[in-house]
Amino acid sequence: MPSHHQLFTSLFAQHYHWLRSRVSRTLGCPDRADDVTADAFMRLLGLQDLDGIREPRALLSTIAKRLMINNWRRADLEQAYLATLNAEPDNTVPSPEEYAMLLESLVQLDQLLGELSRQAKAVFIHRLFDDMTYEQIGWQLGISRSRVHQHMEQAFLCCLTALSE
Repeated sequence: MPSHHQLFTSLFAQHYHWLRSRVSRTLGCPDRADDVTADAFMRLLGLQDLDGIREPRALLSTIAKRLMINNWRRADLEQAYLATLNAEPDNTVPSPEEYAMLLESLVQLDQLLGELSRQAKAVFIHRLFDDMTYEQIGWQLGISRSRVHQHMEQAFLCCLTALSE
């Protein structure tokens, strides 16, 4: 029976160029495709049972797709954060270290709230960070106050579940 290292090396040799080409077509950027492909294979390397993989291309595609989605989410969060920073007075701009910590916190918050709808996340963020009332949030998002309340309940339950784990 081949070792974990031998199985990984074989999978890498057989599928690396195929995955990189596929990701490159999706992203339109060879450099970013290199990063996503490398990350996908790093995730594959971390799996215990490489011998049990029956459809390696399907698995690699799924891993790469999830990595790209995470990268897009992170970019969206960063753009939203930068837009917020641009609206602030100059004396409130954080240092590069603070910026990195804040961005990482936003990514963690997004992952924590990952099962919520986009609208529920927006409600939670408006309430928490913009200190908006339920009425203001409802008006901003075009939803009722009771719907805002429902979204806040979902967000709090999500946070409680994450804290208990």
